[in-house]
Amino acid sequence: MAEILQRAGAWTFDGETVRIVPGTERQVHQLRKVLGEVAVPLRAVAGIAYEPGGRKGGRLRLRLRDGADPLSQVAGGRLPDAADPYQLAVERDRTGVAEYFVEEVRNALLLEEVPDTPCDRYLLPGPPVPLTATGTDGTVAFDGEHIQLEWNWMAEQSKSSAGPRRLLLQELEGVEWIPALGWENGSLRFRPRGTYPALKPQHDPNCLLLWGVRQTRETGGAVLLAAAVVARLPHPLAGPPADTTAGTPETAGTPGTEAGAQAGAGSRAPELSAPAPSPATADHDGLLRRLRELGELHSTGVLTDDEFALAKKAILDRF
Repeated sequence: MAEILQRAGAWTFDGETVRIVPGTERQVHQLRKVLGEVAVPLRAVAGIAYEPGGRKGGRLRLRLRDGADPLSQVAGGRLPDAADPYQLAVERDRTGVAEYFVEEVRNALLLEEVPDTPCDRYLLPGPPVPLTATGTDGTVAFDGEHIQLEWNWMAEQSKSSAGPRRLLLQELEGVEWIPALGWENGSLRFRPRGTYPALKPQHDPNCLLLWGVRQTRETGGAVLLAAAVVARLPHPLAGPPADTTAGTPETAGTPGTEAGAQAGAGSRAPELSAPAPSPATADHDGLLRRLRELGELHSTGVLTDDEFALAKKAILDRF
């Protein structure tokens, strides 16, 4: 077993899994502490490197395969080094240990012939829920099935007049996290399925504004929440959905994850239960809800008459 212990955390490798445990010291980034221990299976690893840093020591970097990790998928390489759980600051006197750790992981990748190609399902589960994130104009909570957006006194009238926003996971097409840049706010935007007008984050009822650099803790909470949502959505590189009649609720896994992809094979038929709403009914209700939201945005002046007419026509054409 290879192991390296540092003030920022500890990494161990047993030949199958790289286990990452964050440090508990005050200078360890809050995002790492909230995320907690991460177990990275070898098949999710694309590469590893140690970067010497001279007198200040170096840095150990674990590179994951594209599409293997929901957090990496959402972050897109935009996390600062201090917040990235797949980096470890290495003290100067531990250089030899870091290089040995790299050699052990690389040898295992070669022996197991792990490809560095993109994955078509998530190999890591994503952050656990429930999660809550605080932003400039409100808060967002996710319990694994529902996203709840609530606004505060700093929200624009178009948001506050519409009241709290509740979205079902199955209504979503995706999530977009934009980190704060300097003193400029970032955003956490939930993208429902269907046609929606392009609105600025401060006016979009499906978007939470995020504090700038003064509030990095809240921004970190937002990217973790986004990753938790993404982990439960269909994987972007997955093929067409399998026959949903083949499995039971007990054997079905989280959508987009490895467990979800393997669940259902050889399982018994499900017991009778109350029928779920048909896709046509669910889509009809969603379109009506979007029409109401458009009317609210138009009445508050966020959408012009032309923009409202165009967006309304696009929705009515779908009925």
